[in-house]
Amino acid sequence: MEPARDWARACLKVAPPLYTRSAVSNTHFEIIPAVDIQKGRAVRLYEGDPERETVYFEDPVAAALHWAELGAERLHLVDLDAALGRGDNSEAVRTIVASVSAGTELGGGIRSLDSALSWLEVVDRVILGTAAQREPELVGELIERVGPQRIAVSIDARGGMVAVRGWAETTDTHAGELAQQMAALGLRHLIYTDVSRDGTMQGVDPEPVRMMRDAFQHTLVAGGGVASDADLELYEELGLDGAIVGRALYEGRITYPRAS
Repeated sequence: MEPARDWARACLKVAPPLYTRSAVSNTHFEIIPAVDIQKGRAVRLYEGDPERETVYFEDPVAAALHWAELGAERLHLVDLDAALGRGDNSEAVRTIVASVSAGTELGGGIRSLDSALSWLEVVDRVILGTAAQREPELVGELIERVGPQRIAVSIDARGGMVAVRGWAETTDTHAGELAQQMAALGLRHLIYTDVSRDGTMQGVDPEPVRMMRDAFQHTLVAGGGVASDADLELYEELGLDGAIVGRALYEGRITYPRAS
């Protein structure tokens, strides 16, 4: 049996396989549009590969305004170039924040205390990915300094194992184990992405999502493979608090705003 599936099944033996939303959250299920920025444009990558991009807006500010004007409560911003260590799109991010009334969260290349605190002067919440896996004490320190509402950790996984540095590296850390470690540090907002499905619109694989719900009992949103309303309904059935959606929104597979 593969190590990742073995760990997941072990979790399922000690926790119910399916949660109701009332068991984990009192908030409504939130659809969060993703604005991923690469080389100054709003793009979506296929399986996280920077060479397989689809450009949806030449100007990422236009992308952000599009979703904000449709009523987005929050925008999920990712600086792909910063994540890969080949520059940044900080000017575009700052312009987006100044242009929209929606809340903003930012991930991509935020790997130090100074960087996180600097961005928290701009955005509502920062997202740590690589740093959470390599320097977990940074997560605890940030939570202590600014509170749990302004810090999120993104656990991106390939085959159940954590992927870092813009998904270019797959570690030997299991996603569920890292989620439990983050919860113990006081983390209350977790983002899970199935890298192998991200940007593919192949649909959601429920098993790893269910495993993450078992591992993390606080606010959990997920993405990766969402292709239709049925995937969003699956997330809700699994007890998630929201979904980060990119390609399916940009290509009209999911109507936004979603009908209640």
